[in-house]
Amino acid sequence: MTAHSQPPAAPHSVSKTDIRFGATDNFSLSGTLFEGTGSGPLVLISSATAVPRGLYAGFASAIVAAGARAALIYDYRGTGGSNPPPGWKTRIGMKDWALLDLPAAAAALERVMPGHAMVGVGQSYGGQALGLCGISERFERYGMVATMSGYFGGLDDRAAKWRMLGVGVPVSLAFGHTPKWLGIGEPIPGTVFRDWARWCSKPDYFFDDPTLVETARFKDVRTPILSLGMEDDVWGTRRAVAALMAHYANAPIEQRWISPEDTGQPIGHLGYFRSRFATTLWPDLIGWLLDGRPTRIGKPA
Repeated sequence: MTAHSQPPAAPHSVSKTDIRFGATDNFSLSGTLFEGTGSGPLVLISSATAVPRGLYAGFASAIVAAGARAALIYDYRGTGGSNPPPGWKTRIGMKDWALLDLPAAAAALERVMPGHAMVGVGQSYGGQALGLCGISERFERYGMVATMSGYFGGLDDRAAKWRMLGVGVPVSLAFGHTPKWLGIGEPIPGTVFRDWARWCSKPDYFFDDPTLVETARFKDVRTPILSLGMEDDVWGTRRAVAALMAHYANAPIEQRWISPEDTGQPIGHLGYFRSRFATTLWPDLIGWLLDGRPTRIGKPA
C-alpha cells in the first residue's frame, strides 16, 4: 500500500426481509428487501423471464454491502412466490410484469427512503421492461444484463422456435403453465408464455404488436444505460441486443461485451448473477450503479 492509497472500505452490514406488496390492480407480489447502513442509491432488480428472484439475492446483498441504501428483488405475478390471489380471474399477460409489477416494486422500494436516489438492474426481460414501465425517469442509471430482442431470427439457439411454438404453446394450453421439464426455466403462466412466443415470432419483437401501445414509451427513456452482453449467449447475440437497444434512441447507452476468457469459464444467458462471478463480474456493475464509476470489464461494442 502506498502512502496515498486507502485501505478498502469495510463492508456495510446487510439485513434481509421477505415482504409482500400490492400492484395497482391489487395483485399481491412477493419480494425480498435487503437493507444496509450505506447512503448509496436504492437498487431495484428485475428478473429475466422464468427466473425466480432468488438468483439475484447474492448480487443484492453484495451491492448493499458495498454501500447501497437498500435493494429489492421480486417475483413477477404468476411466478415464484407471487401466486395469483384466491379467485383471481383476470388474464395475466407478459406486459403486466412491466406495466404493473415493476412500478409496484419501485413504489415498495421507495418506501424505504422516499425521494432517495434509485437505480435499476434488469436481466433479459427486466431490461426490456424499462422501456415499457412508464417510470424510467425514476432511475438515475439502469444496468442491463443480456437484454435483447427475443425475435427468433436474432438468436443462435436453433431449437428455440421449435421448443416454444411446436412444444411450448400446446403444453402451456394443456397445463395452464409451463412445466420445468420444458426447459425454459421455472413455471410461468401459460398466458404469459404464449405472449412471449408470439412476440418472439415477430421480426421486431413486441414492437410489432399493435395492442402493446406502451412501446411508444421507449422514445421517452433518457436514463443512462449500461448494457452488458455475453459473447457466449445464444439468446443475447450482438444482433439481438442491437435490435432492442435501437429502440432506446434517446438514452445514453454504453455497451460492453464480456467473453468467457474474461472470467475463465462460460457465462451464457443467465450465468452473470451466479455467485461464482461475484469477484470477477459484479464489482464493475456495482461501481457503475452506485456512483457511475467507469466500467472496465469486457470490451466496448
